[in-house]
Amino acid sequence: MEYRRSLPWLHRWSRFLIGGIAGVGMVETAFLTFAEIFGKAADVCPTQGCKEVLESPYAMVFGVPLTLFGFLGYTSVAIIAFAPFLLQLKSNKYRGTQLEDKSWFLLLGITTTMVVSSGYLMSVMAWKLEAFCPYCIVSAMLSLSLFVLTLIGRYWEDIGEVFFICLIVGVVSLIGVLGVYASVDSQVAGSNSAKVTAGESGPAIANVSGSAEMALARHLSETGAKIYTAYTCPHCHEQKELFGKEAVSLINNIECNPKGKNARPDLCQAAGLRGVPTWNINGKLYPGVQRLETLADLSGYEGSRDFQYEFPY
Repeated sequence: MEYRRSLPWLHRWSRFLIGGIAGVGMVETAFLTFAEIFGKAADVCPTQGCKEVLESPYAMVFGVPLTLFGFLGYTSVAIIAFAPFLLQLKSNKYRGTQLEDKSWFLLLGITTTMVVSSGYLMSVMAWKLEAFCPYCIVSAMLSLSLFVLTLIGRYWEDIGEVFFICLIVGVVSLIGVLGVYASVDSQVAGSNSAKVTAGESGPAIANVSGSAEMALARHLSETGAKIYTAYTCPHCHEQKELFGKEAVSLINNIECNPKGKNARPDLCQAAGLRGVPTWNINGKLYPGVQRLETLADLSGYEGSRDFQYEFPY
């Protein structure tokens, strides 16, 4: 008689583990994507470093939150992991078994792409942004877990083939990620990483101020209004563009990033901010990018309201 060796416990349950971990990743990335689309993901950050990472240019890809791509990746893995079982439940065991065999290679390709992308983003966080983001760390650990489980979760007949697939997919993924972020790297190197004696400055303001923007900026300064910003924050830059470069210089701006020019993180911490940008007008905090009309109303401005720029401009 011929006896078939029983499958190891891990091989029997690996797809359920992969699908479960992918489900956790789906929840995390869906939460952050929802927060960014309907506000700012940085508002739900537990640490200042998390805010710096999620407000950096690296957090967006082609104008879309990076977390959305993460959600699509985790969703794909979950579907592929559970699809063979769904077919078997429909009394099509043969097709389910066929799909299970072939889908392992698809899982291998996707999880390799995810772990390479996560590795690159971890390097950006550690050496370029020099900030700590708990959400990003969790996502990287989930991606690595999925990759490892895919490798050890089944018996691979040809280890050389597995190594070759991982190598090719990994190289292509790395080239793709570097290509996607090439423009971001040049932007950060060219405008957002200008070193000065007192700290770092953000991108230059492109818009030119009109008389109404100048008058509102003077009024805000005279009435004691102030804005809390960070040089790495894209939304802060958007707020400044609404005023234009001449008017911005008149506003009492408090830099919250410790590495920024004339930084005062102590004042930002004492103010109890939920995020930046945040306005302090008449002792009340107003988080987020504000229209100039709104700032005029809040501060009691009575001058010209012929503002040139609207958000988004």
